[in-house]
Amino acid sequence: MIKLVRYFKKKVGVSIRPKTAISAIEPILQMVDMVLVMTVEPGFAGQEFILNCLPKIEELRKIFKKDIQVDGGINASTASEVRGAGANVIVAGTAVFGTKDYKEAIRKLRGGE
Repeated sequence: MIKLVRYFKKKVGVSIRPKTAISAIEPILQMVDMVLVMTVEPGFAGQEFILNCLPKIEELRKIFKKDIQVDGGINASTASEVRGAGANVIVAGTAVFGTKDYKEAIRKLRGGE
């Protein structure tokens, strides 16, 4: 699949669920552009961030120098934590679209108090 995506000159990403170990994707890390670390079980919006995913982000950052994206339970506080762990791309649905002031929500997610 990676070769097919590359054939069409597109970037490649892989995602892992909260219970998936980094070792499961290590063999393909050199072939991908981004890793998405899910910090909730996929399924529905508004779930609470799974705190024990932070060490996984830190572990990944030590061996992967490209984009690390995090999705699930992201708010201003957890955004700060995942950035500190090494993530450089965050996905925030409820934290933005569950407010009336999108601009202010995004500012807080970026670390502005």
